[in-house]
Amino acid sequence: TAIRERTLRELGTHLEALEAAVEEEGGRVHWARDAAEARRIVGGLLPDDTPAALVRSDVTDEIGLEGAEPGPHSKAAVVGAGFLVAETGTVVVADRGDGLTFPGTLVVVAGIEDLVPDWTDLEVLLQLVSRAGAVVPMRPTVTTRTGDFALVLLDNGRTTVLADPDGRAALRCVHCSACSDVCPVFQRTGPRPYGPVRAGPIGAVLTPQVRGVEAPLGASLPFASTLCGACADVCPVKIDIPAMLVHLRGRVVHARRGRPVPPPEMLLMRGLAWSMGDQRRYEHTLVRRARWARLLARDGRIRRLPGLLGKWTDARDLPAPPRQSFRAWWRRRR
Repeated sequence: TAIRERTLRELGTHLEALEAAVEEEGGRVHWARDAAEARRIVGGLLPDDTPAALVRSDVTDEIGLEGAEPGPHSKAAVVGAGFLVAETGTVVVADRGDGLTFPGTLVVVAGIEDLVPDWTDLEVLLQLVSRAGAVVPMRPTVTTRTGDFALVLLDNGRTTVLADPDGRAALRCVHCSACSDVCPVFQRTGPRPYGPVRAGPIGAVLTPQVRGVEAPLGASLPFASTLCGACADVCPVKIDIPAMLVHLRGRVVHARRGRPVPPPEMLLMRGLAWSMGDQRRYEHTLVRRARWARLLARDGRIRRLPGLLGKWTDARDLPAPPRQSFRAWWRRRR
């Protein structure tokens, strides 16, 4: 955590050192403001008549790159870096168990936060990622290359995230996927609903900051969580994802102020607010009438709610209300 936080505080200095080190070793550094510019840069760096292989990573998925796995027919490759060592201008790929032979033409794509200041910090983070993501002391193969490659450094909203004191901790992420492994929502949905930036709980906090909470995806992801806290428990760099989700939910609400609310939703929310605003109304209006929903249940589940409420049960079953409410059981017990 201290290494990642210190690196983010001095990110500008480390990026300048990285650029100087890469160019000193014969490489080239290109800066991309967004995914479209990154794709254009990568396309311009690859020879037209040479098939290029792709070593996928979170950042290559983020910008929408596609390609085949590296093979002996491969003369060029696009690699998503695990880390970049600013001290020596080295690219590090540590997510392949069988090793990787870099071809002649190599294009490396990385987010601006994917760097470490020096090899001492790299050693710590490699062991940390391995233990958190693969539960082993160290990956079996770590491939590195210094110089003689083209490096595309991607911003794509990261400087905006860096400027937010409540959200910048998301950039500490070391791509271990430990949070996804324990997330009950991710286990049900898979990666696709999270969009191209990042999947899992870290994507639920990073995408709204990168894409903005005004966009439909950015507005919905902070609410796609149970706030159970499992992700924060396993995160090796101590990103408090639940607290960040709550922060982003507030930003979504603030951004939606003044927008018209659909009439059916507005009437439903007003009705619930009126019913739940008073204890007697809550017990008589909601609790007692909810028992009638048992008439719709089969095998203890409600398969279809009537009217507009049916949109909820189109995608999921609803547990039938119990025969006796907790309040009634408690009064009888006393």
